[in-house]
Amino acid sequence: MLFNSYQFSIFFFLVVFLYFTLPHRFRWYLLLAASYYFYMAWRKPYVLLIIASTGVDYFAALGMSYTRRQAIRRLLLLFSLISNLGLLFTFKYFNFFADAANTLSAMWGSTVTLPYLQVLLPVGISFYTFQTLSYTLEVYQGRQQPERHLGHFALYVAFFPQLVAGPIERAHRLLPQLRRKVDFDYDRIRSGLILMGWGLFKKVVIADRLARVVDIIFAQPDRFPGLFLATGAVFFAFQIYCDFAGYTDIARGAARILGIDLMENFRRPYNAQSIADFWRRWHISLSTWFRDYLYLPLGGNRVSPWRWVFNILIVFLLSGLWHGANWTFLVWGGLHGTYYLIGRFSQSTRSHLAQKYELNRFLQLLSPLKMLSTFILVTLAWIVFRANTVQEGWYVVSHLPLGIYDLSDYGGADRLLGALDMSLRALLMDGGLILFLLLVEAFLAEQDISTVLTQHPWWIRWSVYVSMLIAVMNLGSTNLKPPLYIFNSNVVHRGPAPPAIGMVH
Repeated sequence: MLFNSYQFSIFFFLVVFLYFTLPHRFRWYLLLAASYYFYMAWRKPYVLLIIASTGVDYFAALGMSYTRRQAIRRLLLLFSLISNLGLLFTFKYFNFFADAANTLSAMWGSTVTLPYLQVLLPVGISFYTFQTLSYTLEVYQGRQQPERHLGHFALYVAFFPQLVAGPIERAHRLLPQLRRKVDFDYDRIRSGLILMGWGLFKKVVIADRLARVVDIIFAQPDRFPGLFLATGAVFFAFQIYCDFAGYTDIARGAARILGIDLMENFRRPYNAQSIADFWRRWHISLSTWFRDYLYLPLGGNRVSPWRWVFNILIVFLLSGLWHGANWTFLVWGGLHGTYYLIGRFSQSTRSHLAQKYELNRFLQLLSPLKMLSTFILVTLAWIVFRANTVQEGWYVVSHLPLGIYDLSDYGGADRLLGALDMSLRALLMDGGLILFLLLVEAFLAEQDISTVLTQHPWWIRWSVYVSMLIAVMNLGSTNLKPPLYIFNSNVVHRGPAPPAIGMVH
């Protein structure tokens, strides 16, 4: 069930109606049943995986609280890690590693091959696995008291607004909110609806429209010159942002209506002035997860320089692999790790040059240049992320400088627009939507759109509401597209795949 579907609108309306009709003590039953129903709308049997993960971590955490023997606590933690990561590996990564092993085996002349699993990948498994793992890790480290109410813990794992696309919530933030009594509050509900509307606009009007161009260009990049390849790359950068951030806004707005505050997952990432700054703004719940549960346990920056380089690279590589079982994601993660290391090691040199040539006098010019250079680096990495193979990604990157001014070798602008099945006016409109997004985000600064709108008179608010509704109905894509992160973070195998292996759509 997609957030951008009529089915979800009806489902959510019924949930909200019943939520505020029922007494507080029964509401968790409703939300848990609704969450399991929401997940089963994708594929019914896979709800058993969430239930199994819930049971493992619930009892593992309880067991840790009943003993002070460190050996037993470690065994319980290990049981949780093996169970959850084992399921994740089996459904998401087994075929990827089997394919790599079979390729190596063939190179060595061996006829021994590993079989492929004929399974569909459970949607959202990357998100809820990391969420429940954070709970057991926090309990083990003594930073979280185990939740003794099985129903509340099950709801923490399966809460439907953020179940399939995040944000990845921590137990200390979400569990107390699930117990809190919530009264019907018009202002809060209006705020949630505004946030949902803005998220729907970003998803349906911007992301899904840009996807039409991106999909065609990346399907056959050799048909297009550098100018169109660059357009496709930039469009994808904003497609994935509006797609994921829009879906997250819908999730946060829906949860807000129910009286639950989900964490902010994006803070204008393309305003970042460095790669480090980008990762403080992009997919915050994931980047902080890797920081707290991988980077810091590895020693963080309290180790030798070479060990620190290893820590950074392993975090970024695993972050890339989290997004999908494909070499493109590993390369994408490696690129960001390399960017990060170059930025850190060159920091003193850059500061020295800036001081020597008094460049700090031109801060108004330097800041936009830093933003532009960071955006270019991020977009180059997005090319590999979006490509079907590393080779196709390299083709796009290497051909960006070709065919910028002269399109005659590709049949001219009219033929290229025909290949995109769109007019120049439609292409310019898509670019105008990106500009509109940047202007709105500049106007909002760091504020929530619902906070800004409620500060204005009713006629301005309603003008925005009506305009947004008209835009969704008239400019939004008619094709119902699932969020990219449901595809990419749950990819079984992209590229040549064994028969009957695919994704949950």
